[in-house]
Amino acid sequence: MSRAQAESVIKNIIREIAQECASKGQAVSETLVAFMVKAVVLDPANEFNVDRTLTKDDVQKLIKICVDRLLDTRSPALDTVKMQVYFDMNYTTRADFLEEHRRVLESRLQPVVREITDSRARTREELESLYRKIVSAVLLRSGLGSPTDIAVVREATAALQSVFPQTELGTFMALVKRDKERQLMELTQIVTGIRLFNKECGKGGEGIDDLPAILNEAVPATTQNVDGEIQRTTDTAFRYTALVEKMMADQVKDGPSLQLLKDSLVNARQHEAFLRIILNDVINCAQQVEMLEAQLASRMEQLQATVQSKTAVPTAQVYPQFINLALIWSGFQDEMVLLSVLSNILASLEPFTKGHREVFTDEMLQPFMEDVYIQTDEQRIKDTTGPDHQVNPSDFKHLDWLFPETTKNFERLPLQYRGYCGWTLVKYDRLLLPGNPDIGVLRYKDRYYTFSSKKAAYEFASEPDSFIMMVADGAKKSPELIQLLELHTQFATITPYSQGRDQGKMIEKPITKCDMGVQTDTHILEPNIVKSYEWNEWELRRKAIKLTNLRTKVTHSMQTNLSNMRRDNVSQVYLPKDQYSQTKREGGSNVPKPQTFLAGLRGGGFPTRPTIMTKMDLTLDVDQT
Repeated sequence: MSRAQAESVIKNIIREIAQECASKGQAVSETLVAFMVKAVVLDPANEFNVDRTLTKDDVQKLIKICVDRLLDTRSPALDTVKMQVYFDMNYTTRADFLEEHRRVLESRLQPVVREITDSRARTREELESLYRKIVSAVLLRSGLGSPTDIAVVREATAALQSVFPQTELGTFMALVKRDKERQLMELTQIVTGIRLFNKECGKGGEGIDDLPAILNEAVPATTQNVDGEIQRTTDTAFRYTALVEKMMADQVKDGPSLQLLKDSLVNARQHEAFLRIILNDVINCAQQVEMLEAQLASRMEQLQATVQSKTAVPTAQVYPQFINLALIWSGFQDEMVLLSVLSNILASLEPFTKGHREVFTDEMLQPFMEDVYIQTDEQRIKDTTGPDHQVNPSDFKHLDWLFPETTKNFERLPLQYRGYCGWTLVKYDRLLLPGNPDIGVLRYKDRYYTFSSKKAAYEFASEPDSFIMMVADGAKKSPELIQLLELHTQFATITPYSQGRDQGKMIEKPITKCDMGVQTDTHILEPNIVKSYEWNEWELRRKAIKLTNLRTKVTHSMQTNLSNMRRDNVSQVYLPKDQYSQTKREGGSNVPKPQTFLAGLRGGGFPTRPTIMTKMDLTLDVDQT
């Protein structure tokens, strides 16, 4: 059978089981059914062979067993599985919670934002309608008041007009869609900051809840609620543990069912583990609120100093502060959302613990609790702490033991089985007893095992592989232990919530004492030394002067008769170059052209009048030219 066919068969089985449970009045999720199918197949008592194809009879048998288990309303083991499935489906990391909340918020705002960005308003009425939509979008995204409250809308409109007057709608309409969305986000933050600042100054803040005060009341109340639930759950677990130990020690036949008590103990321990995860998140909320309050007070002081009753303040100074103020307030809103989600999860876990509480009431257990000494986890650890209870490492030559005195980050070791004793799980048939790390933590195949007693540590260390295998076999009989003991490495198809929760978080490895030697290579990389490099400026100058002097030198060579034809002789000269010279420019001066006129050359013609020649100089003066 191919993988696709196998997946189709499994889906059909899951669907048929869910339908049959629904027909009998019990609604179950497909995730719970899938988990139950896996648990039934893994249980060796049901005799399913996972290496061969299921026959039709096998499928009917599988469906019947799963339906019977899912319809057992008095089974603490089923309640534990339901609790694990619910927690896996509803709990995630803080960052994922907030990311999902913002995604849902943006998806709800998308129609309003799209209506604004796609608007093609032209007339005055259309522009006014668009401006009102922008005010509504700002209010919805900021979460400061209802858009249907006239006072809130009026205050938000006044704040928006101070930074984005209606006359700017033309410029806004000319932007592309992405720029419009970016500007809407920026306007929301600025308007939110202005309204928060006005509330601080006593000039507004209509419809704005005092989130810091609300959180300062809600966080301690939630913490107290979770602490009380943890105390109640641990008291129940301590009582179940003491009763199971007494019944197994005295081999009591009468009384409550031993296996039912163990299943109830697993339910209580799983509930405790989930409650401690929630408590850790609530404590983180408290720390975050404290930090945000300090940032809010500091930002308000800076804004007061910037404004100081001025009639006009440069936008470059005040807008970034308003945006930062809005981001701080958004942090308060995130803490409110996270606290609400954690409170809902806390309330939803309670019904999964009612089954065993109704079966093992105080009145029912009272006759069997006589002469029973109830120990807490702290008392058990205290009773097994000391040099007499500590493992001697010299008794185990090939095993590595870690102790608080010789190991750094000892308290951060990722203990196997969530810190429960593996020896007790095997010897007392899935009984949960907390281990004491002070006895000694066994490091075996890069995993860390802790034990409830010195005897348990020695017996487990003598055959660790055998005990590890028997713990896995016990988990097959009680599938709820797979999640509780974090056995997802043995059962790779089941991923616990802690794997996703710790993703991205570094776990510091333990540091033990040991002898170590380190050798460093002389040259790791290939040498790349530039011989001609000089760091000295004066040396570079000397080289430059030398090159300059060579420009005026000529290389001479000579050859004698004895050395002729014995070796090559080379002489080098500079090639002749073309040279040019330029003379002075031509110049000239303009002088008058000489002109003369001779008169009387023809003679008088008469004896009495002789010929007289007269010479006239007609040359112009230099000044007249």
